[in-house]
Amino acid sequence: MTEDVKTPENGNDVHEEEKVKEEPASEEAKAKSSASKTFNEAIKQVETFTENISKALGSALQDRANVVMVRVNDDSLRYLDMLVEADITKSRSESAAFLINEGIKANDPLFNQISEITDQIAALKEKLRKTVNA
Repeated sequence: MTEDVKTPENGNDVHEEEKVKEEPASEEAKAKSSASKTFNEAIKQVETFTENISKALGSALQDRANVVMVRVNDDSLRYLDMLVEADITKSRSESAAFLINEGIKANDPLFNQISEITDQIAALKEKLRKTVNA
């Protein structure tokens, strides 16, 4: 026996067995949706990374008035060149300045401790000079 049911869309009577059931999304559609979401998340990560690199690079390359000549090993050179090839920096010099700046920022607590100790050493040397010259 069938039961008459009113549909919310039009208020017409229909038999329950005639109701159209909503088909679940196909596996292909689900995969496409998932891939699209993953792709969009990856794009956002790249944009965030690019923005962060740009800020860090701007900071590192600001006021570069000092020249330092260094020798680096093959691995370090490969990383410097990688930054140039990726168009993150324009030259090995910019790459080196960027990496030095980032290394200092990453080791800020260590450099603060070194600074405190070297200040103490300078104070002790001054005290020693005054003692000897007195």
